[in-house]
Amino acid sequence: MALKRINKELTDLGRDPPSSCSAGPVGEDLFHWQATIMGPMAFGRGEALSRTPVQPHLHSTNNHKNKVADQISQSDSPYSGGVFFLAIHFPTDYPFKPPKVNFTTRIYHPNINSNGSICLDILRDQWSPALTISKVLLSICSMLTDPNPDDPLVPEIAHVYKTDRPRYEATAREWTRKYAI
Repeated sequence: MALKRINKELTDLGRDPPSSCSAGPVGEDLFHWQATIMGPMAFGRGEALSRTPVQPHLHSTNNHKNKVADQISQSDSPYSGGVFFLAIHFPTDYPFKPPKVNFTTRIYHPNINSNGSICLDILRDQWSPALTISKVLLSICSMLTDPNPDDPLVPEIAHVYKTDRPRYEATAREWTRKYAI
């Protein structure tokens, strides 16, 4: 049952991959996958930022040549530009039990600890066999955009998120540049 379902999800991911995500088996082991999530790009809401030339008349700059918009503004997600890797391990009774998903890329986030464990309800008590890896990855992308400091895995980071958002964003941005770019 598990192998059939995993193969179906792999086929579905190939046909209709989720935005900003990819996933697939590590070698020949269909029960062990690697996933990649691209950090949210535009204004912290997960829209992809196109790499189009910046028009000089729209931005005050000393250089009037068109520049590629590689610089992420302070209003963007602190995870912008990051490439985050995750390990996915399917149990033998999948989809009746959730997969184990964890970040292998270090990330500063109230819902992700230093071991890469993720505090996300659909990976625990809210799991349903109707969910797929595609939906799990999209939920993780959403969590990057909108952390849940009220259900933290790292209470200290949640406290910083709630009480000093600029410090949280600066630290998360620094970790993204250090570990995910």
